[in-house]
Amino acid sequence: MLLHDTSLVFGRYLRQTLRSRFQILFGILMPLLHLLFFGPLLTGLPLGSTGDSWQVLVPGLLLQLSLFGASFAGFSIIIEKSTGVVERMRVTPVSRLALLLGRVLRDALLFVFQAVLLVLAALAMGLRAPLPGVLIGFAFVGLLALSLAALSYALAMRVRTPQEFGPVINALTMPAMLLSGLMLPMTLGPAWLDVLSHFTPLRYLVDAVRDAYVGSYATAHMLYGVLVALGFAVLAVTAGTRVFRRAGA
Repeated sequence: MLLHDTSLVFGRYLRQTLRSRFQILFGILMPLLHLLFFGPLLTGLPLGSTGDSWQVLVPGLLLQLSLFGASFAGFSIIIEKSTGVVERMRVTPVSRLALLLGRVLRDALLFVFQAVLLVLAALAMGLRAPLPGVLIGFAFVGLLALSLAALSYALAMRVRTPQEFGPVINALTMPAMLLSGLMLPMTLGPAWLDVLSHFTPLRYLVDAVRDAYVGSYATAHMLYGVLVALGFAVLAVTAGTRVFRRAGA
């Protein structure tokens, strides 16, 4: 029953997404601009990491795509609450977990698709990475999108207006971006900043994907990245499901 309900919810929101090409393509605009206008500035610079500048930058841009895209996914719930969609769903027998899973699986699929487009653009710019590493990167993008979307929907169920939702998301995503080393390795900074960045879960995912892009799979970074990504996904979906059940969403 859970699988059936999840597939129904997933199909509903996937059809909405497919009808909006603007939503599909606009999401990769910011990472694409970073790729086109920031990437060439790093060529030939000593970045303190294995691999060339593209193998350092592109993994960060992939996770940046999930960070900002999935974190703001909750705006759709706020709109649905204001238009009565959530109220109508409350009277259906659909599993509350399915209502969350259907949404976050749609989001994960959307951001993985956008990540594929970004990698294709990066290949044209000069990126060279092993295929297994690229696929591992897509898996991390999907897990991060699923986790952050679940938390975003949970927060959106707790607030009443977009004016309450937006500042909270900005206050959480900006420090995560700055401390995770998305754009440049944190090892380039002072020691205290590098140490502080290890308290940001996203740092471990960034290091793992960068290792994957240079063909290093059996590393400590990869192990920590997988554990953090899976643990974060479990905690996020659990927290999101609890909020949905209490709210009767």
